Amino acid sequence: MGLTDAVPVSFSGAEEAVDEDSHNGAGGLGRVYVSPELDGWTLVIGRWCDPCSRERSDAVLRMCEELSAHYGKAQAYYYGAQGDGSAWLVAERGAVVRRYCETGAGEDHYLTLGEPLPYERSRREALGLATNWDAATETEEDEEAWALETMDMAPEIAADLGTSSRDLTARTPLSGTGVLARTPPGETR
Repeated sequence: MGLTDAVPVSFSGAEEAVDEDSHNGAGGLGRVYVSPELDGWTLVIGRWCDPCSRERSDAVLRMCEELSAHYGKAQAYYYGAQGDGSAWLVAERGAVVRRYCETGAGEDHYLTLGEPLPYERSRREALGLATNWDAATETEEDEEAWALETMDMAPEIAADLGTSSRDLTARTPLSGTGVLARTPPGETR
């Protein structure tokens, strides 16, 4: 991934550093937290991994394709805990399976790739919406209901497909040490 200057850090210390970088611009220094192995997954947390970032969406997509070619699966998520929306990118065996973004920005739909995941379909069914849908033919009311539903869905998708950082507890199996690392030069956002 091109990360450098990795230093061991606690989850809370990393959360503080990554949050500070995300909100203060970090003077050009982008950092991510690379977790120890958690229940079979390694999490890389930070704005640099945002699958719906206008500046990084293509790079994150390529990174997930490459990681999934090597490890079998790779995923990237965005979750704005203050109602800023959510996004997910799921890659398997070197190919993107799904990318979906809902941040309220008018151009989110341009980032959509692949067919809806089973979890998306089940949520649409629970809302009384068509599970096979076409945005071009969906009613405005259905579109709004789905947009509202997906604004907070990324952590749920993550949990359904593997593990979500919101679900980690002292009982989560872990192996190794988490590190805070710098992103490659020129890739701070």
